[in-house]
Amino acid sequence: MNKAEFSKGRERERRVHFDEIVEAYDKIRPEYPDELFSDIISYSKGKNALEIGAGTGKATAPFLGAGFGVTAVELGENMTQFLLSKFKGYNNFNAITSDFENAVLENDVYDLVYAASAFHWVDTEIGCPKAFRILKSGGAFALFRYNVIHTDGNIIYEELQEIYKKYYHKPYKKPIKLSREKYLEPVEILRGFGFEDLKTYGFTDISMKLYDAQQTYSADEYLTFLDTLSDHRSLPESDRTALYAGVREIINKYGEYKKDYVFQLYMARKP
Repeated sequence: MNKAEFSKGRERERRVHFDEIVEAYDKIRPEYPDELFSDIISYSKGKNALEIGAGTGKATAPFLGAGFGVTAVELGENMTQFLLSKFKGYNNFNAITSDFENAVLENDVYDLVYAASAFHWVDTEIGCPKAFRILKSGGAFALFRYNVIHTDGNIIYEELQEIYKKYYHKPYKKPIKLSREKYLEPVEILRGFGFEDLKTYGFTDISMKLYDAQQTYSADEYLTFLDTLSDHRSLPESDRTALYAGVREIINKYGEYKKDYVFQLYMARKP
């Protein structure tokens, strides 16, 4: 995929699929490191925030708890209702049902605009200039996401690849094993966020930081996780059923599956 294709947002037609799996998404998607939120809060110069693609609020609560006023822009109606219920005790929270590109937002009003594992769904040629416009001078733009680190010698991982070769007909390409340092390179910033450098859009004070984490899954938990992934949910039912059965058998054979993650935080400031 080239730069122009990335900038348009990937698999945009699948953005709404998350609205069908609200409870599962909230239960099983990885939690973000506390240190990551502390770094964003320290970087921000004020407490009026806008969150792009808030989902079920996994990255919302830490900012509300720190005293930020948060406006969540969320495409899914079910997700929006979940957010309003989850944070009904906060008078510093409100939600807008819309994609970010079309949300009606005032310019020069936010101290922080951020997105957690959501900005790759946004057309960056619209989203980046819009984020710049709605930020105050000195305001922070913070984008973060998680990535799986495929480590050598992981027997379960290698056995799972054989199941994917049989039933993941996309066609299947075995994930590239990247070292954590690769996520600091422009090509991986492009892959993860849809741009190579926010300086292109007028931002300054660019920074990138990585955070390591590990999560352990039972077979049931891992299958729940897989079923929150848009590419897996779009498989033909027969392939998906066979794939999940094979995954369950392998993880049950070993008892659990440990996955290593690296979280990326990319921050920049409006001059």
